[in-house]
Amino acid sequence: MKTEIKHEEIVTKVMDALESIRPFLNKDGGDIELIDVKDNIVYVKLQGNCNGCPMSFSTMKLGVENTIKQFAPEIVEVIEVE
Repeated sequence: MKTEIKHEEIVTKVMDALESIRPFLNKDGGDIELIDVKDNIVYVKLQGNCNGCPMSFSTMKLGVENTIKQFAPEIVEVIEVE
C-alpha cells in the first residue's frame, strides 16, 4: 500500500514537470506524453514536430530529463519510446 502511494506521488511530480515543459514543446509544434513510470525510470513519447526531430535527443536529455529530475529527484533516467 505504501509503495502504491509513493508511486502515485512520483507520477504526480513527473506530470507537473511535463506540464512545465509542455509550453516550450508546443511553441515548436510538439508535445510530450507520459507512457509509464517504472522502477524510477520515466518513459515518454515525443509527439508532433518533436517526434523524429534531430534535436529531440538534446531536448530529452537537457530539457525533459533535467526538469523531471528537479521535480522528482528519485527519477534516475528518462527514456523516449516510439
